Amino acid sequence: MKHKKELIKNTIIIAIGRCSTQVITFLLLPLYTSILSTKEYGEYDLLNTISIFAIPFITMLMEEAMFRFLIDVKDKAEKKKVISQTVIFSLISMTVASLLIFIIGSIFHYKYTLYLIFFIVGSILSGLAGSLCRGQGKYTIYAVFNFLSSFFNVFLNIIFIVVLKIGIHGLFLSYIISNSLVSLWILWRLRVPKYVSIKNLDKKLMKEMVSYSVPLVPNSVSWAIINLSDRIVITSVLGAAVNGIYSMANKFPTIINTFYNFFYMAWKESASKIVKEENKEEFYNSIYINLKHFLMAVSLVLIGVLPFVFPILIKNDYTAAYAYIPSLIISIYFSNLSSFYGGIFAAYKETKIMGSSTVWSAIINLALTLSLVHFIGVYAAIIATFVSTFSVYLYRGQKMKKYIHLEKDTLTLCHLLCLICVSLTYYYKNNLLCLFTLLVVTLYSMYINKGFVNMVLRKLKIKKA
Repeated sequence: MKHKKELIKNTIIIAIGRCSTQVITFLLLPLYTSILSTKEYGEYDLLNTISIFAIPFITMLMEEAMFRFLIDVKDKAEKKKVISQTVIFSLISMTVASLLIFIIGSIFHYKYTLYLIFFIVGSILSGLAGSLCRGQGKYTIYAVFNFLSSFFNVFLNIIFIVVLKIGIHGLFLSYIISNSLVSLWILWRLRVPKYVSIKNLDKKLMKEMVSYSVPLVPNSVSWAIINLSDRIVITSVLGAAVNGIYSMANKFPTIINTFYNFFYMAWKESASKIVKEENKEEFYNSIYINLKHFLMAVSLVLIGVLPFVFPILIKNDYTAAYAYIPSLIISIYFSNLSSFYGGIFAAYKETKIMGSSTVWSAIINLALTLSLVHFIGVYAAIIATFVSTFSVYLYRGQKMKKYIHLEKDTLTLCHLLCLICVSLTYYYKNNLLCLFTLLVVTLYSMYINKGFVNMVLRKLKIKKA
């Protein structure tokens, strides 16, 4: 019970830090779709996806190793060693990578080379700051970090895009400035310079951390390939404008990822802390069922509400994105459940399973997209995304049996029926029928999450009293 309360507390703290600005960011979609062309947004999305793909190779995900190893440190000396290995490794790799990107970008005359370099540097600094906060259990600082990054990103978007009218350049500058400055401030706030020293380098520890982090690289890269291959194939075959529409369709499923990431940041710590305790299986099962119900509720309500909010948020040439959203939402649902398994594998330090499963997923995704895109267009990427994410979910579920027995959800059939019904009314576009379906799935969502709903109601009663 103690671990569950701690998980809920940390999730809420993270959500407070990120949720308000995520909502503001989402409400800015009408701004993006009315001012930026589909081609501009497609180019921005492509650069963003390239950076996500490149960063794991650059850092070898040492920040993830730092997070996991900081949980187990016993004294200040060990803490200094763990932080030193990570920061020094990251600074060297970041410098070398920046030079290589500049040379390659100059050779191929890529017009956004400098933006790509600073985009990557800002993301690496952000990853270091976030992992350092979480590894030390400083979730309040982590929440402040996310809030400030998101707030300044939104603020600068308005300044650069609306006031100064510099379009796609404003998107790049907003992200780079907000991420870099806030990350550097957090690293200073956590007194990182005091912990980092060449004297603290330890070959044995470095080897252990690299052994943990390297298998995570194919895991992270493969998820990036799933996104990047879709974007590249769509851009190459169908054009940047179509990629812009596909990217906008992905904005709505990202809402589920947003909610899930609040939880996942806290989950990785909780899963690692309880891994040596006797009641771990009971704890993992309880969280697993609750998470499945919550993610399904968010998916159902999101599909149910979109027929009403989509026309308000999305303008001009982006309206074609409407048709793609439900399938992408379902894919995100299975992707997040796979990620939950990953948290348990990370707790056991079995990161190789995570890497191998997503590598095969990336291969499946790319093969399906390439073979179908000339016949069914954007739907090739949508089908490929679903098949690849569902495959990872099934594979990791089988591998999980070696460590933990996770019970089956007795409401799976009910979930499926609700998904089918809400998706059918979504495409039928009858307002009265859509409203009725939204009411039904909302009530169903409250029912399957009644424990959480009752807890919230009890808290509200206590506050009123």
